[in-house]
Amino acid sequence: MIKRLFDFTAATIGLIVLSPLFLILSLWIKRDSPGPVFYRGVRGARGGGSFRIFKFRSMVQNADTSGQASSGSDDTRVTPSGRFIRSFKFDEFAQLISVFLGDMSLVGPRPEVLKYTEKYSGEFREILNARPGITDWASIWNNDEGAVLAGYPDADLAYEQLIRPTKLHLQLRYVRARTFWGDVKILFATAWLLVDRDYYPKELHDTPRLTKRA
Repeated sequence: MIKRLFDFTAATIGLIVLSPLFLILSLWIKRDSPGPVFYRGVRGARGGGSFRIFKFRSMVQNADTSGQASSGSDDTRVTPSGRFIRSFKFDEFAQLISVFLGDMSLVGPRPEVLKYTEKYSGEFREILNARPGITDWASIWNNDEGAVLAGYPDADLAYEQLIRPTKLHLQLRYVRARTFWGDVKILFATAWLLVDRDYYPKELHDTPRLTKRA
């Protein structure tokens, strides 16, 4: 109850404060390429259901039906405005709408496409006990997925081999040990990472930093 109240209050304040930025991004996206302002892809929800996420569109219209689910920073489907939006994580800010609506939390396992959540088995099904979130320890560990996947001809395969195994273990760790103050710590760590991209919290020192392809 406290977590949901905190999420709702923070999302409401965030949407109000960021509304000028949202307007600028919306106008740029509409002018830059045909299509809607928001990307509304289907993601796995708490309990095994699904919901449509809100993200500022950074790729061409219908990109998710014309290629792989994962994308590197060199993906040709990414629009000019999208490259800028992704570099500052502005696409993620729209997920405050999903938090406001109750589909997501500020902190929780990053929402996955259904082809991955449907594969959860054994202990990893516990991840679905938590409401998906904008950030968690796995998000901090994997803070530049596009750069990691750049250069791979099969981005989905690279994601499944390089990122997904560790991501699942970090998400499971979060779900099993989650507390309100633990969430606050993750939020501060996420904010600090936006300021200092070399920052790596001590909570992840037992997990090797994810590196980009040489």
